[in-house]
Amino acid sequence: MKYHSLKQPSKQVVFLYLSLFACLPISISICNFAEDGAATKGMFVFGSSLVDNGNNNFFESRAKADYLPYGIDFPNGPSGRFTNGKNVVDLLGDQLKLPSFIPPSKYPSTKGSKILHGVNHASGSSSILDDTGSIVGNVINLSQQVRDFEEETLPELEAELGCKSSESLPSCLFVVGVGGNDYMFNYFARKSYLQFGLEAFTRSLIASLAQKLQKLYSLGGRKFVVMSINPLGYSPALNRPNFIGSPQALSQAAQMYNVRLKILLDALKRSMPDFNFALVI
Repeated sequence: MKYHSLKQPSKQVVFLYLSLFACLPISISICNFAEDGAATKGMFVFGSSLVDNGNNNFFESRAKADYLPYGIDFPNGPSGRFTNGKNVVDLLGDQLKLPSFIPPSKYPSTKGSKILHGVNHASGSSSILDDTGSIVGNVINLSQQVRDFEEETLPELEAELGCKSSESLPSCLFVVGVGGNDYMFNYFARKSYLQFGLEAFTRSLIASLAQKLQKLYSLGGRKFVVMSINPLGYSPALNRPNFIGSPQALSQAAQMYNVRLKILLDALKRSMPDFNFALVI
């Protein structure tokens, strides 16, 4: 399992894009959402360990971050975040002046008024492809995260706000950070490269991700922060000899994915009205 330290300045570029979203118009309705003048009033999070706020704490999984040194700089210690302190979602919430940390969806008390400013559905070691995370045991893949959002979070949010989610969600940010595990735990660790070339595998990943983003859009999402893949050749997982692949091959895979990710997001913006995105590189 990767340990993420946020002393990585490249991820902070997400804040440079906030001005884009602050200027986007918000539709006027009778929706009983907080009328505090904020352009972004909530955040819904999907992905893997980069953005997981502790969901894996609440079910059996080998992908855990509830022990030291995780959380050594976080209030009250380890929380299930795969980093030393706040993760990028927490820092983004600070910049947006959201009133509290975004709660993990599997936490039993994540219900009622506690979901008004968002829910975190991410799961450490999860993936775009449904079966990738099984290499480390039980995790919530991206498909299931989106289903949980649709079937559990949205009905409760509508009940709390007294309006359709299509009215409230354009005022919220959707953060999606996933993809690296599909290469490390699937393409390389399972030697899927014996069956698929890197380009074909990457096209499959991008096509699957496109379906998930389109689904979130159909549910009401309009403002997206999508994270590119880190240079995988520098992953701590490479300290396990013969487990994955060479640093050069992993970094090549990440670079190819990131190029195609940008092409996808540009295409979605052209084809879906009011779809807006910030790509974190």
